[in-house]
Amino acid sequence: MLAALTGAGLSAAAGLNAYIPFLIVAVVARFTEVLNLPSQYAWIESDWAIGGAAVLLVGEVVFDKIPVVDHINDAVGTFIRPASGGLIFAATQAAEDLEQGSSFMQDNPWIGVVLGIVTAGIVHTGKAVTRPVVNASTLGIGAPLMSTAEDTASVGLSFVAIFFPIIVIFALLLMLWGAVVLWRKGRKRRREREQAVAAYYG
Repeated sequence: MLAALTGAGLSAAAGLNAYIPFLIVAVVARFTEVLNLPSQYAWIESDWAIGGAAVLLVGEVVFDKIPVVDHINDAVGTFIRPASGGLIFAATQAAEDLEQGSSFMQDNPWIGVVLGIVTAGIVHTGKAVTRPVVNASTLGIGAPLMSTAEDTASVGLSFVAIFFPIIVIFALLLMLWGAVVLWRKGRKRRREREQAVAAYYG
């Protein structure tokens, strides 16, 4: 159960930012004993994987804070974020199996991959749908603020998933509530602005 929550939390974090949970898992696995990745996932903690993900993270962080460009970034993320979520879910589940002396998830990695893809995909879709509404209602000013909040949430959720997995379910519910509130406020502001423009020209 806890292993599933760890995978769900990390893949949800990947739905916000593909590279943050990947890097956190890689660094924790490489420099601590908290995560011991099986041999087939050992490449995640290699120099080239960590370095490459760090470079891609810089690009993601920058592009996601620029209005209009963030929509293109989200379009690209439609493929990358679920893939990252699937990989991280499968890797952490296999690591838990290894620790418990089981090989089920190592022998059936597709289970973790599918669960991770679905979880990250749902979170990514929420992000991609909410962002245009926020951008339109704030004339683009909200883009860097939303992006920073999403990056912060991705970092926090990744650490919670690894070290306090029982809290993941509450964190996911909080994220869902926050997304709904932002979406509703954004739609309300956009309607008010459209009405003001219509009244001005009417």
